[in-house]
Amino acid sequence: MKIIHLADLHLGKRVNEFSMCEDQKYIINQILEIIDEKKPDCMIIAGDVYDKSVPPVEAVELLDYFLIQLSNRKLPVFIISGNHDSPERLAFGSSLMESSQVFVSPAYDGTVKKITLNDDFGAVNFYLLPFIKPTTVRQFFPEERIEDYNDAVKAALKNLNLNKKERNVLVAHQFVTGAQTCDSEEKSVGGMDNVSAELFFDFDYTALGHIHGPQKIIRENIRYSGTPLKYSFSECKHKKSVLFIELKEKENFSYECIPLKPLHDMREIKGTYDQIMLKKNYENTNTEDYVHITLTDEEDIPEVFSKLRTVYKNLMKIDYDNLRTQSYKNISENIVETASPLALFENFYELQNNSKLDEESRKFLISQIEEIWEK
Repeated sequence: MKIIHLADLHLGKRVNEFSMCEDQKYIINQILEIIDEKKPDCMIIAGDVYDKSVPPVEAVELLDYFLIQLSNRKLPVFIISGNHDSPERLAFGSSLMESSQVFVSPAYDGTVKKITLNDDFGAVNFYLLPFIKPTTVRQFFPEERIEDYNDAVKAALKNLNLNKKERNVLVAHQFVTGAQTCDSEEKSVGGMDNVSAELFFDFDYTALGHIHGPQKIIRENIRYSGTPLKYSFSECKHKKSVLFIELKEKENFSYECIPLKPLHDMREIKGTYDQIMLKKNYENTNTEDYVHITLTDEEDIPEVFSKLRTVYKNLMKIDYDNLRTQSYKNISENIVETASPLALFENFYELQNNSKLDEESRKFLISQIEEIWEK
């Protein structure tokens, strides 16, 4: 059984107010080319199909385009909802879509959708477990002690009645303990959403979504595919890819990471304004990339955004790293948790202007803070 594993498409996403739709359609077409070359038996999309629970029109149109292309290729597709998706909206029309071999997990109702495909080695069972929370699962298993995400997933899987003689694939969208994260992912406080990888040891392959960097978790057959595109500058060093999985006879598993080349790469540049704008430093680079520039000049450059964009067309973000910003960072890390809004603003004002807030301005600021608090 040859499987393409995708996850975290985040269709409709905007990064620093840049729409990713053009980039997403470009990468979808590249994935379709990979499908035509590798000729898989099915495809998995392991959650976060959309970036928002109420996706914009262009995101819905993009998914429609993708599914039509997959349906035209007679390729079975298994889709689950992630924490960014509305499971009800994503599963709309799912009964109708099954006639085109597009299988979408419904909102969790105490059961896990199962679809079985067959190849030369027998049956392969695909279990579609959407993103679940303890509160979601608890109502269906009142007799179970479900206090955290691990308990919730354990309870959901406990009732699958796996036939361990057959090959079983789980599609899930959870944070598995040990996964390497980045800034573009939603995280809970204190690791409350952690799930143990041991829960997946009975499956021949676990196709995970949620974490944006491609990686294995403990075992080679428990894997995150990662996002097909970079969605934050914390992902700059990621090597985005499609996972191509092959299951032969029981316990015969192999995989391949097929690299993806984006329409626009995402990278970071650091240096003085003069260094960054020097032709010899950028002429052999792709100035159409999405760029985050960190300037090391001690003085702010007037109209710096528009000036930099004459060279770096898709400049997304600018900041400074100098004595002033380093001082501000050190101070703010110490006081931000406990200081009052007035103290925070006074500190910010002093760092920006190299002088203290005068008494008249201070009184005005206090009146504004009080008015906002009352509202």
